[in-house]
This record gives sequence, C-alpha cells and structure tokens, in this order.
Amino acid sequence: MNPEQEMQLENFIPAKEGYRFPAEWETHEATWLSWPHNKDSWPGKIETIYPVYAEFVKLLAEGEKVNINVNDEGMMREATRLLMKAGTNMDQVHYYLHRTNDAWCRDHGPAFVVNPAKEEKKIVLDWGYNAWGEKYPPFDDDNRIPEKVAQVLNMPYVTPGIVMEGGSVEFNGKGTLLTTKACLLNPNRNRGLSQETIEQYLRDFYGVTHILWLGDGIEGDDTDGHVDDLARFVNEDTVVTVVEENKKDANHQPLKENMELLHKMKLEDGRPLNVVELPMPDPVIYEDTRLPASYANFYIANKHVIVPTFRCSNDEKALNILQELFPARKVVGLDAVDLVWGLGTFHCLSQQEPEV
Repeated sequence: MNPEQEMQLENFIPAKEGYRFPAEWETHEATWLSWPHNKDSWPGKIETIYPVYAEFVKLLAEGEKVNINVNDEGMMREATRLLMKAGTNMDQVHYYLHRTNDAWCRDHGPAFVVNPAKEEKKIVLDWGYNAWGEKYPPFDDDNRIPEKVAQVLNMPYVTPGIVMEGGSVEFNGKGTLLTTKACLLNPNRNRGLSQETIEQYLRDFYGVTHILWLGDGIEGDDTDGHVDDLARFVNEDTVVTVVEENKKDANHQPLKENMELLHKMKLEDGRPLNVVELPMPDPVIYEDTRLPASYANFYIANKHVIVPTFRCSNDEKALNILQELFPARKVVGLDAVDLVWGLGTFHCLSQQEPEV
C-alpha cells in the first residue's frame, strides 16, 4: 500500500472481498503480545507471573516471531532482561512502542483477516474494546492497539464500529464460528443490538457463514462468558469442551448444558461436531475468590500447544488428551496458578497473526 493512501478502509465489508479469519492452527507469521504491567490485574503478585510469562514467550519464539507491545524503553529493557534470563531466542522478539492499559492482547489486539488472492493479502479488524463492559477503566490505550499495529505494519484496517473481543469467538477456519450468548448478547457490550444484527457483523467482518451459540461461562470469569475458557476447535470438525464432574460445583450445570448443545450442533457443511471432553482443574481460590481456571485456555502456536496447568491431578489428563488431538505439535503445560489471578491465562494474553 502506498504510504500516502488512507489506511482506514471506509464502508469495506471483508467477507464480500473474500477475506476470512483463519483457524488458530493455521501457520502464524507471528504472535502479538502486550507486556504485563498493570499491578491492579495481579494485586500483590504481579512479580510472580514474569517467569512463566517469559517461558511462554520462549516457547513461542521457537516457532514464530513474537511481537510485543511495550509502553516505553524502560519496559522494553526489563522485558529483554527477563526473556534473556529464560533463554529466549531474542532474534525472534520484536518490540513496538505502543502504550497499553493491560496485557490481554487476545481481546484488545489486532484481528487479522486474509485473502491470498488480493493485492492486500491481510487486513486488520479494528473492533471496539471496552474492557469487558467498562469494568476496568481506563482502556483507551488498549482500544487504539489494532489501529497502531495496522499503521506500523503498513497494513489497511477496517473499523466495524461495535465491541468484539478475541476471546469471545472461536473458529474452525472453514466458515464456522463458535461463541456464547452470555458474552456477545450482554448489553454492556453492544446495547440494543439483536442477535441477528451481531451475527451479520460476524459474517461480514470475520468472513464466516455459520454461527453456533453456547450459553454461560465458568465461575470467576469476568468477561461474562468467553468461549476460550469453555470450548475450542482443535481441527475443522472437532471441539474440546470442558466438563465438571462434581455435581456440587457451580460449573457442573452450565458446562453440562454447553456440552449438550455441542452434541446437537452441526458444522457449516451439515456434519455433526466431534466433541471431546476435557476435564476441569480443581477449583483455584485466591483471597476467597474463585478464579477462572480452565485447560481450554490453551494457545496453539506453530510448534507447540501451550496449556495452563494448576497443580492438580487433572493436569496430566488434560495434557494427554490435547497431545492426542495435536500429533504434529508438542503439547506443553506451564504452571498458571499465579497467572490466573489476573483472571486469564495463555490464550487471553496472545493474538495470532496468520501467515499468507
């Protein structure tokens, strides 16, 4: 694109031009992150998350570029110190001086849609971001990240004009999108928009043709039910979904209902979903708060599947299930007990940039 051209595309509907949002297992050019710095997200323990965060970056860098938004040069130096200490291949790490309010790049970061047949093979979706219904102001710096990324990459971007978080949507790469009514239909996101209207935005901008709706999220999830803690596509026709066997646990009934919905669902071509159960970890409690610990919050990188673990007996079981589902990648568990105090783990922290 000519640098003198306006980067923002007006009245542009990506789906009409053949653009689509790839599945997470499709090859990445990079993973985007926003370096954690908001002490309010990890009250009293932000320092404890950096070793596992650095290990996460190290694993990512073994298979792809890692692009990290940092507030300033000082943050960049500290990040470099911690990443080098972890043994990260720093040739794969690239910093961008983009101020952020928080670390949750899945939700505030750029969403990339692609069409290899076009001159502009990749476009950034600049969805609105309001910190999960204006729960955690300020969020103005986070809301500007997609536009800044598009500009630094010299890439066009389109602004749909509604709030949409990356953790609220899940894709099989063939036209099907999985989401939850608890989140997308919550009036704290897009008050006044009907389910039909929101579905049209999903079709127009993500390039999907088929939308599947689950119900409620897990206990402790401040996002009002993000799908990336519940059910994830692992290939074009298979979904893993978390289940809670303890009938007295608050998660048992909503997860049972979601599983029943999945078993009734069909893909874009009419085939039924292949549904694989993933256990829930033991409850993770910190300062009398139930945290949204879930093995479903894994991230599919080029070489690894990086899975949060919670120091309980189901860790190994979950890792084994996922390893069977990802034979071409190494499944790695990283201790997320401190990380989830921020109310999210590896998928929440990351956003993939697809290779075209």
